Amino acid sequence: MHAPEVSAPDPAGRRAVTGIHVIADLYGCQALDEMTNGERLERTCVEYVREAGLFDVGRMFHQFPGEGGVTGTVVLAESHMALHTWPEHGYVSLDVFVCNYSSDNTAKARNLASRLIALFQPEDARVQEVNR
Repeated sequence: MHAPEVSAPDPAGRRAVTGIHVIADLYGCQALDEMTNGERLERTCVEYVREAGLFDVGRMFHQFPGEGGVTGTVVLAESHMALHTWPEHGYVSLDVFVCNYSSDNTAKARNLASRLIALFQPEDARVQEVNR
């Protein structure tokens, strides 16, 4: 599934900027260490972003106390990647959105999402793609 072409301005003068939003709910995640180590998860996310060919322009990760999870985001020149882990439930929510303003970044978004999904080793991954 490819993102649609950028269309002409609508009557209100807005320009349609297309992109892809990959949304994943990961259940039964086995990689508990990845879900509870904020510093390591941040390094891994930044590495995966760069290897996907996307550009990190900022990031914020927060480790909750004790065996708590991590919430984190990497702001991309192309948009963002965000995740939230609940190790006590074996659950991770993942969000990768990239715009296709100057080039089609769809494959890069899918690559990043796929690598992150594999990192958490879910028993069940429910993935949706939304063209925006």
